[in-house]
Amino acid sequence: MKFISWNIDSLNAALTSASPRAELSRRVLSTIAGENPDIIAFQETKLPESGMNKKQQDALTIFFPGYHVEWVSSIPPARKGYAGTMFLIREGMEAKLTAPKIEAPDTMDYEGRILTADFGDYYFVTVYTPNAGGELLRLPERQDWDRLFADYLSALDKEKPVIACGDFNCAHEEIDLAHPENNHFSAGFTDEEREGFSNLLDKGFVDTFRFIHGDVTSVYSWWAQRIKTSKINNSGWRIDYFLVSDRIKDKVKRSEMLDSGPRQDHAPLVLEAEI
Repeated sequence: MKFISWNIDSLNAALTSASPRAELSRRVLSTIAGENPDIIAFQETKLPESGMNKKQQDALTIFFPGYHVEWVSSIPPARKGYAGTMFLIREGMEAKLTAPKIEAPDTMDYEGRILTADFGDYYFVTVYTPNAGGELLRLPERQDWDRLFADYLSALDKEKPVIACGDFNCAHEEIDLAHPENNHFSAGFTDEEREGFSNLLDKGFVDTFRFIHGDVTSVYSWWAQRIKTSKINNSGWRIDYFLVSDRIKDKVKRSEMLDSGPRQDHAPLVLEAEI
């Protein structure tokens, strides 16, 4: 089985905009399509509550014919066109879909941040983890989220193995970002967020990239858009992950970032596992 995860940062922009960045996004979509995955997970789709319109559906089908689409979007009381997650699942694969609420604080449970597919033998989960925000204003809520999401995955794991992917908005270790010395009080690398990620792994999950590649450095999944030279200089962060239940880690054969060319922001991840 081959899985791909990507924070697309607006599905509509990637599919229908004529901007130079949208053109780069479509190159990434072509790269994903070339991998011929069984399941694709998108985060930060930014779709309205009603989902895709026909223009978006048609554009997506050009890249990915032969998939059925499942999605969850932000709904009131959360703000419109915010967050959101989506699955593209190869036709013929059957799954029971849920968009769980985990009793998260504020409007987090209404922002379309988690989508879970039950494929019978395993769960596949995608997540778009809330950012702690500027000046870490949302850090206390983020800590609650991390604890609750870890408990949610742990509960699933008690039933059957779990594959979880997405934008976790956390560089776990110092080797997961280019300049750790400057970022200990930055959102995504605070001690609190790193502890939350450690707590998740301690519940029986494995970071598949580290499992396959060990302590390799200078490999990242995100480069800041606001810094024009971030990708040229590879001043990045690894904040996107594929996690699996510890008991199926030996089934993982490939876990890496796909080449996203000159496009800054997130790169897609690919996981291949004998499951």
